[in-house]
Amino acid sequence: MSASLHHPRYWPSWMLVGIARAFGYLPLPLLWGLGTVVGSLGYYLVGSRRRIARRNLELCFPELSAKEIDRLTRRHFAALGTALFSTGVSWVASKKRLKRLIRYRHREIYEQVKTSGRPIIFLAPHFLGLELGGICFSLECPGVSMYQRVHDPVLDRQIYRGRCRYGGIMIERNASLKTLIKLLRQGTTFYYLPDQNPGRRRGVFVPFFGIQTATYPTLSRFAKLADAVVIPCCSRFLPYGRGVEMVFLPPLEPFPTDDPIADTTLMNRRIEEAIRLMPEDYFWVHRRFKTRPRGEPSLYEK
Repeated sequence: MSASLHHPRYWPSWMLVGIARAFGYLPLPLLWGLGTVVGSLGYYLVGSRRRIARRNLELCFPELSAKEIDRLTRRHFAALGTALFSTGVSWVASKKRLKRLIRYRHREIYEQVKTSGRPIIFLAPHFLGLELGGICFSLECPGVSMYQRVHDPVLDRQIYRGRCRYGGIMIERNASLKTLIKLLRQGTTFYYLPDQNPGRRRGVFVPFFGIQTATYPTLSRFAKLADAVVIPCCSRFLPYGRGVEMVFLPPLEPFPTDDPIADTTLMNRRIEEAIRLMPEDYFWVHRRFKTRPRGEPSLYEK
């Protein structure tokens, strides 16, 4: 560890990491309760993020009334609180505890593809249970994932170490893809997080809930280079702290094709299907529609 991380300017970060790790030893039902209360307060206190979440939900679910959008936004903030308070669990929990916490739905989809012997890419959108669900599943299926550094080096160090605890491999997003493709071809599972804003230069515009949205078009390239099957999966916290559930959905088909735009459109459509299963658990406080096609106005408040 670099001696510079002991500089006083990083003491608040060390304190934050220590508190999160300490909370990680608490029972999940207690963390669920604390998170629900604090997240519900955050709905009132963090107005900027509340407005972003509401706007995203209005855009994606135009069929819902204003009251329904408001209720869904409140449920989302309560779920956000649970995810926040449970962060340390993935950093400190033993294998025995993690195995008790994980539940699976439609696991037979994964098992069937596994028996085929083909490489597997898990399409893992940003649901709030992603971190804990991922570390739980890595106990039996360690894999590789792309990683974007956190600005704070103390937090970055802890997050990186937490994700690698049980055999996970992190490859920085801007690194060469040769290592990733080699690992995939060797049978290492790849956890692909697709729904970040790539901007105009690296993204293409394809529909997401009927809105032209900047999206990375690289999933079909990975699948083609490794002859991999793509299985969508999403993770959510179960009510009352009963654990975290990982849901597997049918593989993308036909995929990949010779048309990367069609492939990326299919990917977004399957992410939509997953979101509709558990809408309050998706990461709505992110400006997913920030980058617009040239000439189109912003969809968010200035």
